[in-house]
Amino acid sequence: MTRIRAMTRNDIADVSRLLGQSWRRTYAPIMGGEAVARLSDEKHAPERLAEELEDEDKMSFVAERADGSIAGYAMAAMDGKGDVMLERLHIEPQAFGSGLAVDLLHAVLAAHAGIPSIALEVVEGNDRAIAFYRKHGFEVVERRPAAHGVGDHASLIMRRMLPMA
Repeated sequence: MTRIRAMTRNDIADVSRLLGQSWRRTYAPIMGGEAVARLSDEKHAPERLAEELEDEDKMSFVAERADGSIAGYAMAAMDGKGDVMLERLHIEPQAFGSGLAVDLLHAVLAAHAGIPSIALEVVEGNDRAIAFYRKHGFEVVERRPAAHGVGDHASLIMRRMLPMA
């Protein structure tokens, strides 16, 4: 049994480890192991996650097991125009198909009730994520060079319209 809750400073090390493992598993086949390790080590360092946790424009959630271990993580950020971007949604492989990713997504959506839409960026080739987001109402609205410094790779920008409260 897991519960979804707001991330705290006590979760930083576990979330950093989860992100590093998820990125390496997901993106190494697409971008190469060396590039993925470098990017992940930079973007998912505990200090960086601590800074993000203090940012009032970012909301982070974890999926916590009964034993206190972290099985998943999601983070969304609001920009100055009031647009929300789902920046991260990662779960452990043993949680695939369990509904845990859906629970994290729903926590993010509920936290942004009243916002017209939410967007995300996914690297082309991450077919599992693309299929998941399509299944949950996201549509591709743009294709562009990938963020995160991943060279010649393209990203899809996907958006889901949200019901107005």
